[in-house]
Amino acid sequence: MNKQGHVLNGVLLAVGLGYVLEPAGDIATFRTIAATLVPVTLGALFPDVDTAFGKHRKTLHNLPVLFVFLAYPIYFGNLQYVWVGVLTHYVLDVVGSTRGIALFYPLSSSEFGFPTGVTTSSTYANLVTIIITVLELAVVAVFVHVVPGVTETIIGAFPFDPASGTNVFQ
Repeated sequence: MNKQGHVLNGVLLAVGLGYVLEPAGDIATFRTIAATLVPVTLGALFPDVDTAFGKHRKTLHNLPVLFVFLAYPIYFGNLQYVWVGVLTHYVLDVVGSTRGIALFYPLSSSEFGFPTGVTTSSTYANLVTIIITVLELAVVAVFVHVVPGVTETIIGAFPFDPASGTNVFQ
């Protein structure tokens, strides 16, 4: 996907997360959207920084980089949603584009992708981005509303409380 597609994905995800996490459509929904918009969108753009250095879709498009962002909430409480943007960037590049990404770089330069994608310059790129974003939000909704115990376990694994914004280590 291109930069426009990743921004579209980040913005739609933030709005969708607002309604998935706070479905009433009240002020709490809009607070959640406001709290997630910038971190998710920045996370969605970050992996493409490797176009300026290194090898694009390798240097910052791999699992070790994602694990670093997953650890962010432990040390930087205000960045708990950045990893969501990074993860969805990877999903878009694996599922939505024809090329894929090198998930295991630097151990392997092999790129992994699904045969479902389109080229970044395709007229269907934004449509594919929207479809993938809706599917991502559906997965989140299942974890939040259908199997909430799983979500609580995942959140509980981090010594960070997203509700209060406190870091246990501080």
